Amino acid sequence: MSVNQVASVLNVMVVDDESLARSRLKILLADCPEPPCLLAAEADDAMQAMALLRSLTVDVVLLDIHMPGANGLQLARELRSIRPELAIIFVTAHAEHAVEAFDLDVTDYLTKPVRAERLQKALLKVLSNKEHLAQIYSRQTPELAEKFIIIQDRGRTERVPLADVLYFKAELKYVTVRTSGRSFILDGSLAELETQYGDEYLRIHRNTLVARREMRTLERYVGAADDDDGEILEGWAVRLRRCDEALLVSRRQLASVRAVIAKA
Repeated sequence: MSVNQVASVLNVMVVDDESLARSRLKILLADCPEPPCLLAAEADDAMQAMALLRSLTVDVVLLDIHMPGANGLQLARELRSIRPELAIIFVTAHAEHAVEAFDLDVTDYLTKPVRAERLQKALLKVLSNKEHLAQIYSRQTPELAEKFIIIQDRGRTERVPLADVLYFKAELKYVTVRTSGRSFILDGSLAELETQYGDEYLRIHRNTLVARREMRTLERYVGAADDDDGEILEGWAVRLRRCDEALLVSRRQLASVRAVIAKA
Protein backbone atom coordinates (compact mmCIF):
# COMPACT_ATOMS: atom_id res chain seq x y z
CA MET A 1 0.00 0.00 0.00
CA SER A 2 1.41 3.40 -0.94
CA VAL A 3 1.78 6.37 1.38
CA ASN A 4 -1.07 8.18 -0.38
CA GLN A 5 -3.34 5.16 0.00
CA VAL A 6 -2.53 4.91 3.70
CA ALA A 7 -3.25 8.56 4.41
CA SER A 8 -6.00 9.45 1.92
CA VAL A 9 -9.05 8.64 4.11
CA LEU A 10 -9.72 9.52 7.74
CA ASN A 11 -11.65 6.96 9.77
CA VAL A 12 -13.76 8.96 12.22
CA MET A 13 -15.58 8.04 15.42
CA VAL A 14 -18.24 10.39 16.82
CA VAL A 15 -18.79 10.28 20.59
CA ASP A 16 -21.70 12.33 21.98
CA ASP A 17 -24.61 11.42 24.25
CA GLU A 18 -27.05 13.53 22.18
CA SER A 19 -28.32 11.82 19.03
CA LEU A 20 -29.09 15.15 17.32
CA ALA A 21 -25.50 16.30 17.89
CA ARG A 22 -24.18 13.05 16.39
CA SER A 23 -26.50 13.43 13.39
CA ARG A 24 -25.30 16.99 12.84
CA LEU A 25 -21.64 15.89 12.84
CA LYS A 26 -22.37 12.99 10.49
CA ILE A 27 -23.99 15.40 8.02
CA LEU A 28 -20.99 17.72 8.19
CA LEU A 29 -18.62 14.79 7.65
CA ALA A 30 -20.60 13.55 4.65
CA ASP A 31 -20.53 17.03 3.09
CA CYS A 32 -16.84 17.63 3.79
CA PRO A 33 -15.12 17.84 0.37
CA GLU A 34 -11.62 17.43 1.80
CA PRO A 35 -10.26 15.40 3.46
CA PRO A 36 -12.43 12.38 2.59
CA CYS A 37 -13.85 10.92 5.81
CA LEU A 38 -15.35 7.55 6.62
CA LEU A 39 -17.63 7.23 9.65
CA ALA A 40 -16.12 4.22 11.41
CA ALA A 41 -18.47 4.27 14.41
CA GLU A 42 -20.52 6.37 16.77
CA ALA A 43 -20.99 6.05 20.53
CA ASP A 44 -23.14 7.76 23.12
CA ASP A 45 -20.78 7.37 26.10
CA ALA A 46 -17.18 6.68 27.02
CA MET A 47 -17.70 3.00 27.84
CA GLN A 48 -19.23 2.24 24.44
CA ALA A 49 -16.49 4.22 22.70
CA MET A 50 -13.72 2.25 24.45
CA ALA A 51 -15.36 -1.06 23.53
CA LEU A 52 -15.62 -0.07 19.86
CA LEU A 53 -12.07 1.27 19.67
CA ARG A 54 -10.65 -2.12 20.66
CA SER A 55 -11.79 -3.66 17.37
CA LEU A 56 -11.99 -0.78 14.87
CA THR A 57 -9.54 1.22 12.80
CA VAL A 58 -10.04 4.83 13.88
CA ASP A 59 -7.83 7.83 13.07
CA VAL A 60 -9.74 10.61 14.83
CA VAL A 61 -12.40 10.89 17.53
CA LEU A 62 -14.87 13.79 17.54
CA LEU A 63 -15.55 13.94 21.26
CA ASP A 64 -18.11 15.73 23.41
CA ILE A 65 -17.11 16.68 26.98
CA HIS A 66 -20.29 16.65 29.10
CA MET A 67 -21.64 13.09 28.99
CA PRO A 68 -23.16 10.71 31.55
CA GLY A 69 -20.58 8.56 33.30
CA ALA A 70 -16.97 9.28 32.35
CA ASN A 71 -16.81 12.64 30.61
CA GLY A 72 -14.90 13.47 27.45
CA LEU A 73 -11.81 14.71 29.29
CA GLN A 74 -11.56 11.46 31.23
CA LEU A 75 -11.98 9.43 28.04
CA ALA A 76 -9.33 11.50 26.26
CA ARG A 77 -6.91 10.94 29.14
CA GLU A 78 -7.47 7.19 28.93
CA LEU A 79 -7.05 7.19 25.15
CA ARG A 80 -3.76 9.06 25.48
CA SER A 81 -2.38 6.22 27.61
CA ILE A 82 -3.50 3.33 25.36
CA ARG A 83 -3.80 4.91 21.88
CA PRO A 84 -1.36 7.86 21.85
CA GLU A 85 -1.40 8.01 18.04
CA LEU A 86 -5.15 8.68 17.95
CA ALA A 87 -6.20 12.22 17.02
CA ILE A 88 -8.81 13.81 19.29
CA ILE A 89 -10.98 16.79 18.39
CA PHE A 90 -13.27 18.07 21.14
CA VAL A 91 -16.70 19.21 19.96
CA THR A 92 -18.54 20.81 22.87
CA ALA A 93 -20.90 23.59 23.87
CA HIS A 94 -18.62 24.50 26.78
CA ALA A 95 -15.61 26.69 26.01
CA GLU A 96 -14.22 26.73 29.57
CA HIS A 97 -12.45 23.37 29.25
CA ALA A 98 -10.12 24.38 26.41
CA VAL A 99 -6.95 24.79 28.51
CA GLU A 100 -7.36 21.40 30.16
CA ALA A 101 -8.17 19.84 26.79
CA PHE A 102 -5.02 21.12 25.07
CA ASP A 103 -2.94 19.82 27.98
CA LEU A 104 -3.99 16.41 26.66
CA ASP A 105 -2.32 17.17 23.31
CA VAL A 106 -5.59 17.19 21.37
CA THR A 107 -5.68 18.29 17.75
CA ASP A 108 -8.39 20.93 18.12
CA TYR A 109 -11.25 22.24 20.28
CA LEU A 110 -14.48 23.19 18.51
CA THR A 111 -17.51 24.81 20.11
CA LYS A 112 -21.08 24.03 19.10
CA PRO A 113 -22.71 24.81 16.78
CA VAL A 114 -19.83 23.69 14.61
CA ARG A 115 -19.31 25.39 11.27
CA ALA A 116 -18.43 23.15 8.32
CA GLU A 117 -15.29 25.10 7.40
CA ARG A 118 -14.04 25.00 11.00
CA LEU A 119 -14.47 21.23 11.18
CA GLN A 120 -12.76 20.83 7.83
CA LYS A 121 -9.77 22.84 9.04
CA ALA A 122 -9.40 20.58 12.08
CA LEU A 123 -9.68 17.42 9.99
CA LEU A 124 -7.08 18.68 7.51
CA LYS A 125 -4.73 19.15 10.45
CA VAL A 126 -5.29 15.50 11.40
CA LEU A 127 -4.69 14.39 7.82
CA SER A 128 -1.45 16.37 7.64
CA ASN A 129 -0.15 14.63 10.77
CA LYS A 130 -1.24 11.24 9.46
CA GLU A 131 0.52 11.78 6.13
CA HIS A 132 3.67 12.87 7.93
CA LEU A 133 3.70 9.66 9.96
CA ALA A 134 3.04 7.59 6.84
CA GLN A 135 6.01 9.21 5.12
CA ILE A 136 8.23 8.47 8.11
CA TYR A 137 7.32 4.79 8.14
CA SER A 138 7.59 4.50 4.37
CA ARG A 139 11.26 5.43 4.76
CA GLN A 140 11.96 2.37 6.89
CA THR A 141 14.54 0.16 5.24
CA PRO A 142 13.69 -3.43 4.30
CA GLU A 143 16.33 -4.49 6.81
CA LEU A 144 14.46 -2.79 9.66
CA ALA A 145 11.15 -4.34 8.62
CA GLU A 146 12.73 -7.80 8.78
CA LYS A 147 14.34 -7.40 12.24
CA PHE A 148 12.83 -8.83 15.41
CA ILE A 149 13.56 -8.75 19.12
CA ILE A 150 13.21 -12.19 20.69
CA ILE A 151 11.50 -12.02 24.10
CA GLN A 152 11.62 -14.97 26.49
CA ASP A 153 8.93 -14.74 29.15
CA ARG A 154 7.92 -17.57 31.51
CA GLY A 155 8.66 -20.30 29.01
CA ARG A 156 7.03 -18.37 26.16
CA THR A 157 8.98 -17.00 23.20
CA GLU A 158 7.67 -13.94 21.33
CA ARG A 159 9.02 -12.14 18.27
CA VAL A 160 8.55 -8.38 18.54
CA PRO A 161 9.16 -6.47 15.27
CA LEU A 162 11.93 -3.93 15.74
CA ALA A 163 9.84 -1.40 13.77
CA ASP A 164 7.27 -1.54 16.62
CA VAL A 165 9.81 -0.76 19.36
CA LEU A 166 9.67 2.88 20.53
CA TYR A 167 12.48 2.70 23.05
CA PHE A 168 14.71 0.48 25.20
CA LYS A 169 15.21 1.43 28.84
CA ALA A 170 17.68 -0.22 31.23
CA GLU A 171 16.17 -0.94 34.64
CA LEU A 172 18.17 -2.93 37.22
CA LYS A 173 19.38 -6.12 35.49
CA TYR A 174 16.86 -5.99 32.67
CA VAL A 175 15.82 -3.84 29.71
CA THR A 176 12.26 -2.67 29.16
CA VAL A 177 11.22 -2.93 25.51
CA ARG A 178 8.38 -0.46 24.89
CA THR A 179 5.95 -0.60 21.97
CA SER A 180 2.86 1.58 21.51
CA GLY A 181 0.66 -1.19 22.89
CA ARG A 182 2.65 -2.79 25.71
CA SER A 183 6.01 -3.34 27.40
CA PHE A 184 8.27 -6.39 27.48
CA ILE A 185 11.21 -7.36 29.67
CA LEU A 186 14.42 -8.34 27.88
CA ASP A 187 17.32 -10.13 29.54
CA GLY A 188 20.19 -8.22 27.95
CA SER A 189 22.19 -5.01 28.06
CA LEU A 190 21.64 -1.59 26.57
CA ALA A 191 25.23 -1.57 25.26
CA GLU A 192 24.57 -4.70 23.18
CA LEU A 193 21.38 -3.20 21.76
CA GLU A 194 23.17 0.05 20.90
CA THR A 195 25.86 -1.92 19.05
CA GLN A 196 23.25 -3.86 17.08
CA TYR A 197 20.75 -1.09 16.36
CA GLY A 198 22.68 2.17 16.69
CA ASP A 199 21.62 3.28 13.20
CA GLU A 200 17.93 3.23 14.17
CA TYR A 201 18.11 4.06 17.90
CA LEU A 202 19.82 6.97 19.64
CA ARG A 203 21.05 6.92 23.23
CA ILE A 204 19.41 9.96 24.82
CA HIS A 205 20.39 9.12 28.41
CA ARG A 206 22.67 6.65 30.14
CA ASN A 207 19.70 4.25 30.50
CA THR A 208 17.60 4.92 27.37
CA LEU A 209 17.77 4.21 23.63
CA VAL A 210 14.99 5.83 21.55
CA ALA A 211 13.89 5.18 17.97
CA ARG A 212 15.04 8.13 15.88
CA ARG A 213 11.90 7.91 13.70
CA GLU A 214 9.66 8.28 16.79
CA MET A 215 11.07 11.52 18.23
CA ARG A 216 8.40 14.25 18.12
CA THR A 217 9.33 17.14 20.43
CA LEU A 218 12.04 18.22 22.84
CA GLU A 219 10.75 20.20 25.80
CA ARG A 220 11.70 21.52 29.23
CA TYR A 221 11.03 19.01 31.97
CA VAL A 222 10.43 19.28 35.71
CA GLY A 223 9.54 16.11 37.60
CA ALA A 224 10.46 13.47 40.13
CA ALA A 225 13.54 11.31 39.68
CA ASP A 226 13.05 7.82 38.27
CA ASP A 227 14.15 6.13 41.50
CA ASP A 228 11.32 7.75 43.50
CA ASP A 229 13.68 9.12 46.15
CA GLY A 230 11.83 12.43 46.18
CA GLU A 231 14.45 14.32 44.18
CA ILE A 232 13.05 16.84 41.71
CA LEU A 233 14.76 16.85 38.33
CA GLU A 234 14.93 19.78 35.93
CA GLY A 235 16.19 19.50 32.39
CA TRP A 236 14.99 18.29 29.01
CA ALA A 237 12.77 15.45 27.85
CA VAL A 238 11.74 14.05 24.50
CA ARG A 239 8.19 12.99 23.60
CA LEU A 240 7.47 10.38 20.98
CA ARG A 241 4.90 10.12 18.19
CA ARG A 242 3.19 6.99 19.51
CA CYS A 243 3.81 7.46 23.24
CA ASP A 244 3.14 10.52 25.37
CA GLU A 245 5.64 9.53 28.07
CA ALA A 246 8.39 12.10 28.76
CA LEU A 247 11.84 10.51 28.39
CA LEU A 248 14.73 12.36 30.03
CA VAL A 249 17.56 13.61 27.83
CA SER A 250 21.05 14.07 29.25
CA ARG A 251 22.84 17.36 28.61
CA ARG A 252 25.49 15.48 26.65
CA GLN A 253 22.88 14.20 24.17
CA LEU A 254 20.84 17.40 23.72
CA ALA A 255 22.52 18.41 20.48
CA SER A 256 22.07 14.94 18.97
CA VAL A 257 18.36 14.84 19.87
CA ARG A 258 17.79 18.32 18.43
CA ALA A 259 19.47 17.26 15.20
CA VAL A 260 17.27 14.16 14.85
CA ILE A 261 14.04 16.13 15.47
CA ALA A 262 15.08 18.82 13.00
CA LYS A 263 15.42 16.19 10.26
CA ALA A 264 12.06 14.53 10.97
